[in-house]
Amino acid sequence: MARWFPDGMPQPMADAEALPWWEAASEHELTVQRCSDCGHMRLPPAPVCGECQSFDLHLTEVSGRGEVYTYTIVNRPIAMDQQVPFIVAVIALDGAPGVRMISNLVEIAPEDVTIGLAVEVAWEDMSDDLAIPRFKPAGG
Repeated sequence: MARWFPDGMPQPMADAEALPWWEAASEHELTVQRCSDCGHMRLPPAPVCGECQSFDLHLTEVSGRGEVYTYTIVNRPIAMDQQVPFIVAVIALDGAPGVRMISNLVEIAPEDVTIGLAVEVAWEDMSDDLAIPRFKPAGG
């Protein structure tokens, strides 16, 4: 049975590849998966490298900085009691070429968001063992 956040959204589910990522996140460490053979980076984690098919993969910490690649403003709730509007963004992560992460933007009005906006991770602690990476304007 799924556990639910206060805003009506289900908690993320972790499989064998994703569990270490969520464990790092619980310590406020933003990581990406890196192939030890070819260096390819990816998110979400997977059992095999999509570039060279190696199984020699590990998580590597990134800075938590990046920029807004694209975004949308959601004006209709997708779960009961969810506050709107909210911003869903695709973040191009610094230090992880080609890796883009879907998350929410916080601490910014929807009308102030622009493509290319510099952002940094803002952790939202949901419980003692679950932290969700959100993003806020860098330096704010």
